[in-house]
Amino acid sequence: MKKALFLAVVALMMATSCNNQNKKTEQVVETEPVVEQTSGIYDITVKDIDGSDVSLANYKGKVLLIVNVASKCGLTPQYEALEALYLKYKDQGFEILAFPCNQFLGQEPGTNEEIQSFCSLNYNVTFPLFDKIDVNGEHESPLYTYLKEQAPFKGYPEGTEEFAAMLDEIHQKTGTGFDQGDAIRWNFGKFLVSRDGKTILRFEPMVTPDMMEEAIEEMLK
Repeated sequence: MKKALFLAVVALMMATSCNNQNKKTEQVVETEPVVEQTSGIYDITVKDIDGSDVSLANYKGKVLLIVNVASKCGLTPQYEALEALYLKYKDQGFEILAFPCNQFLGQEPGTNEEIQSFCSLNYNVTFPLFDKIDVNGEHESPLYTYLKEQAPFKGYPEGTEEFAAMLDEIHQKTGTGFDQGDAIRWNFGKFLVSRDGKTILRFEPMVTPDMMEEAIEEMLK
């Protein structure tokens, strides 16, 4: 991305929301797998987008990709790649669980019904959508507390320095604190969970879904 264009993108994101971008990185950073001795993630219950309780124990034996999503972000087009991944691997025991979140510059302001309609009409999403949640802070979902404990933030992928600096600057200027510790940095952060729920890998938002295929295939073996 040329310098002038990048500066324009930064200005627009600071004013309202992220500018359109779906930049691929040249290298994916994965956290080291963390092995738990208990059932862990399967003890957690979440709500689906219709408000019904869903035990994550329903997904035992499947490889899970858990993503915090938003409808009005420059990374929103990742929905298309997520759906492609889902269609490619779902018959092999792969599932995507998408959790809308409005904590990043208010980029998911709609109701659950509006979010569901947006995803269906614009990206033909067929993987499960869940209730809108917080992924950071006092009211964060227990699911995300668990995920961050098991797969802490290990840094941004190599080659994304400009985007990373932009995100950190936004959090510093808005006082979110999301540039610190193990906080989810932005929309479309991703956690890949093994079939037994014991191995969890973390991928930062700029890692596009298609770049995760090797890791997904390894867990599906």
